[in-house]
Amino acid sequence: MISVEEAKALLMSKVYRLPAEGKPLRSGGYAAKEVFAPHDHPLFDCSAVDGYAFAFDADVKEWSVVGEVPAGRVFSGELKPGECLRIFTGALVPASADTVVMQEFVQREGDRVTHTDVKLKAGGNVRKKGEQVRAGDRLLEAGARLDAVAIGLLASCGIREVAQYVTPRVAVIVTGDEFSADATPAPGRIFSSNDVMLLAALTEQGIHGELLHAKDSTDALLGAFGKASVNADLVITTGGASVGDHDLIKPVLEAMGATIHFHGVAQKPGKPMLFTSIGEKPIVALPGNPRAVMILFWEFVLPFLRAMQGARDPWLRTEHLPIMHAVTLKGDRAEFRAAQVKDGRVTLLADEGSHMLRSLVDADVLAYFPATMRTVNTNETVEVHHLPR
Repeated sequence: MISVEEAKALLMSKVYRLPAEGKPLRSGGYAAKEVFAPHDHPLFDCSAVDGYAFAFDADVKEWSVVGEVPAGRVFSGELKPGECLRIFTGALVPASADTVVMQEFVQREGDRVTHTDVKLKAGGNVRKKGEQVRAGDRLLEAGARLDAVAIGLLASCGIREVAQYVTPRVAVIVTGDEFSADATPAPGRIFSSNDVMLLAALTEQGIHGELLHAKDSTDALLGAFGKASVNADLVITTGGASVGDHDLIKPVLEAMGATIHFHGVAQKPGKPMLFTSIGEKPIVALPGNPRAVMILFWEFVLPFLRAMQGARDPWLRTEHLPIMHAVTLKGDRAEFRAAQVKDGRVTLLADEGSHMLRSLVDADVLAYFPATMRTVNTNETVEVHHLPR
């Protein structure tokens, strides 16, 4: 067995970057290069509120309304001292005005208005041209994730397409003879969960997964790997990764000429994890227990997928925070434990077996305990990895 740290380093050393292409803005992608603003934002001085625009003068107490401008329209005239313009949020403030008073502070009789906003100053309630972004400013670094906020920023500056790395094609092979499609499983059969769970986890990252089921036989696995290797950039398997009589993943891959990068990681859960490749095609073989599958997806598979797409920092966001209570760990393997962070402190959830998912539903982080850390005292700092929710 190798350590968690060695396994992660080996995994990342085998990442191959997918090609980049100009694509419409979409959530989940990664910028292939720096993105610069082609325009200022805001594009022009505009009103931040519904109200009245005028040139500020502390001695003027009453204004005459000479026009109206909604968003998307332009006032072509020029305001004179003592004149104002009815204006709406987002509308262009004419050059002859510099201040907008919010309509809630205005008293209007006919075309005459006064206001009671004693805090109003010159420039009030006006969003200035370029106050957020100037043309030529860098908006995103290479490898930045195109999440909803990043997409909104780019779109607000007039960008509709950006160079992004191609989304990985992923094949998920679920192995085993024990799964039932019936509402009530026959004796000895169980409901399948790894398939739908992994497809959901991929979907959350904007990645489509192709699902394949394979019985525990050499021929079935050869067929599944053959099909998966044609179309997928990464193959994930669940089940059959250990060394029992019915664990056929490793011998089948070896028969196909696979290179074994590692098999067995000193971790809990997920000790039997296997990482191989056929040519340049990476294959991550996970054990069959659902808790191990999900934790290993977060800790190993997801960072690998992010790195394939050029992510600047592919790992789960990490912090070191004090723990609420003392912990003693058994054995000599590193552990990933479900936990919650509240008020900057870590609370471990139930220490469930590798077949159990319940505490992961409530977790917002995984607490990581290296193999060298067996005792943790109250308020001692522990490493936590924030889950991608």
